[in-house]
Amino acid sequence: MPAFRQVGEKQLPQEVIFMAWSPKRDLIALANKVGEILLHRLANFQRVWSLPPSDSTGKEVTALAWRPDGKILAFGLADTKRVILCDVEKPESLHSFSVASPITYMHWMEVTEESSVLTSFYNAEDESNLLLPKLPALPKNYSTTAKIFSEEKSDEIMKLMGDVRLNALVLGGNDGFIEIYAYGMYKIATVTGVHRSFNTYNMLSMGGNDLPKEVHNLPAVVIGSCLALSLSSDLKSLSVITKAEVSPESEPEITYFQLDTSLLSTYLPEVTRMARKFTHISTLLQYIKLSLTCMCEAWEEILMQMDSRLTKFVQEKNTTTSVQDEFMQLLLWGKASLELQALLMNQLTVKGLKKLGHGSEALLYHLSELKGMASWKQKYECLGLDASGIEEAITAVGSFILKGNELLQVIDSSMKNFKAFFRWLYVAMLRMSEDHVPPELNKMTQKDITFVADFLTEHFNEIFIHTILFQYLKDEDDDLVSPPNTEGNQWFNFVQNSNHLKESPLLFPYYPQKSLHFVKRQMEGIIDQCLQKPADVIGKSVHQAFCMPLYKASKSEDPTSQLFKLPFLWNDKSSNLHYVLFTMLENSISKIYILRRHTDISRSANNGLLAVDFGHFLNNSINESSSTSFYSCLDAHFYDDDTITVILAENLEQEGKERILAQLPLSSIYTEENQELELSWNSGQRLDMQCDGIPTHTVTIEGQWRVLENMKAQYVAVNGIRKVSCVLSSNLRHIRVFEMDVEDDGEVEEEEEEETAQLVGPDQEEEKQTADNPENGVSAGSAELADQIEEQ
Repeated sequence: MPAFRQVGEKQLPQEVIFMAWSPKRDLIALANKVGEILLHRLANFQRVWSLPPSDSTGKEVTALAWRPDGKILAFGLADTKRVILCDVEKPESLHSFSVASPITYMHWMEVTEESSVLTSFYNAEDESNLLLPKLPALPKNYSTTAKIFSEEKSDEIMKLMGDVRLNALVLGGNDGFIEIYAYGMYKIATVTGVHRSFNTYNMLSMGGNDLPKEVHNLPAVVIGSCLALSLSSDLKSLSVITKAEVSPESEPEITYFQLDTSLLSTYLPEVTRMARKFTHISTLLQYIKLSLTCMCEAWEEILMQMDSRLTKFVQEKNTTTSVQDEFMQLLLWGKASLELQALLMNQLTVKGLKKLGHGSEALLYHLSELKGMASWKQKYECLGLDASGIEEAITAVGSFILKGNELLQVIDSSMKNFKAFFRWLYVAMLRMSEDHVPPELNKMTQKDITFVADFLTEHFNEIFIHTILFQYLKDEDDDLVSPPNTEGNQWFNFVQNSNHLKESPLLFPYYPQKSLHFVKRQMEGIIDQCLQKPADVIGKSVHQAFCMPLYKASKSEDPTSQLFKLPFLWNDKSSNLHYVLFTMLENSISKIYILRRHTDISRSANNGLLAVDFGHFLNNSINESSSTSFYSCLDAHFYDDDTITVILAENLEQEGKERILAQLPLSSIYTEENQELELSWNSGQRLDMQCDGIPTHTVTIEGQWRVLENMKAQYVAVNGIRKVSCVLSSNLRHIRVFEMDVEDDGEVEEEEEEETAQLVGPDQEEEKQTADNPENGVSAGSAELADQIEEQ
């Protein structure tokens, strides 16, 4: 019986360019060449949902990563330079943000460090939940509303942020672009710096240990585009693999960097608190922006509906009587025409939006707490938290609140006749429907009647509404057409005539001539500067600790295959080790190289570099007639901290070369005999120029392998927690899914069926149709034919 059990197989219509297993569920996310994101279950490789590409978000997927809890899927888009966070439950974007450079790789990690300070913070209840009201849900019927704010559940924002324990999304792009986002939302580090000259770069590559301390402490510079990233779970270092072209004529060079991120590790409790606060603030800014947008859309819709309904009323009335005359008749005689009665009872219903108050108060609360944190300079000053910058942000929020209150006063005072008119209209509607009229509404003074009469004779048109209210909501920098009258405002005049009060930090600045949108943009700019400073300070603290040029890559390499191709990075959380898996096919096609370094740059790891030879261990089982068979490694990923999953291929010059899926235990590589084997590395040369000196160990695998029949396997994605693997053929369309541990999977399978049953959506019907239709399914014959066509 084969070592691994095949549980699914499929021939996909589009070429797959990315595969990523969920860390917590038997779900695998795929991205194809047309920009579609697919989510499949392990069982029968059943599709759960698909997210089609769009012009607004982007169509060129270049990276894929799961949040460690498996509830959020992130992917990067090169054409729009955006990162999208998608809900695992349904194909909807929960959050998105723009980046400066197209993303080429992303890695989402979770901090595993424990301390008494962190434990108390994790267990403490967020006081903002007790002190602040829950944000009202925005209406779902507006195009700009984010899904997270339109849900009825009040905990959706916390769901997006995830667990209190810090997790970080690390993004890598072209030209050494690296950014770290706490909780996948707030940027806590921008790893940039002045690019060193090529000579300095070579000095660091060739003999970094002998260079002056000043050179080591220069800002980190990563040359080329990122092929892989891995931030250690203890936050002490970041491993980076880059591909750089020194000149257009030369072949690109693959280089490994280890960057020192010890500032994040040293101040982990402070970084966690700060990131949590800034993530709250970023979310609230998005909420306020969407609230304003919804208000504008709703008000435009109200004006259009009122205009169309009043126009229809006039047409149906078909008389020379104006709308004002109809309402005046109702005011004077208390009796409306049948047409006006139908308009009031069936059509004229208006709902307002008042969401800004909640969002602004919450923003002010979190900024005030952040200011208190910044005052503790011993803990937070080194992270770039500036109390003066936060004070400016608080002042800007205060100005925004003042402008929002001004808008409410405009509605409340300057439009008394407008309110009196609708109060009178509401009472008239209640009487028509024979409903009870509250006593407080039934009382109408002669002054109120005068307000209504003035409104009907002078102001009953859209221009009145547009001029007074819409000027506050339009997204322009022009001054207000009708600013508020401050002549009789004694407090305003008193403040303006007092230089001490006008410049007092205790009073928020007031901009009577500006619109709400103008003040909102000013607030966003100041808060963005406040948020950006810690990212710059932390980014500048990151410096290069180790650099090893590995090998030259082929210029003729297919760019699609490079999306999957080695090197591969792995962080062993229990032993605090970085692993790098790579091959140098030009030098030795049968070897895979394993580089490992300690996450703490001050410590070294034994067997820093070893080569693994797959020379002869499968001969008798697969091809008994061959006595000189060798196997090359096509792909390799860490299954867990103790095992590597590899795809091997025969190197025989004959048809029907076998492909093998195998498990390679690290215990068979790092043996007692190999403990003292170390490479005498000449830092003046690339590694591929001295590969003969790399200690080599020939492995023997017993039982943990399987021949992949009728499949030209090329790539593999694995998940050791769920004990599953997915193998992809070289044509990027043929997929097979395996359970890697078939002995104790009964309980796991039942548990997983319960966990993911709720995820099976409308695409389930499609899967059933696929099973019933042999043209869409995959048989061994069709898979073999596809691979044969590819080989031709």
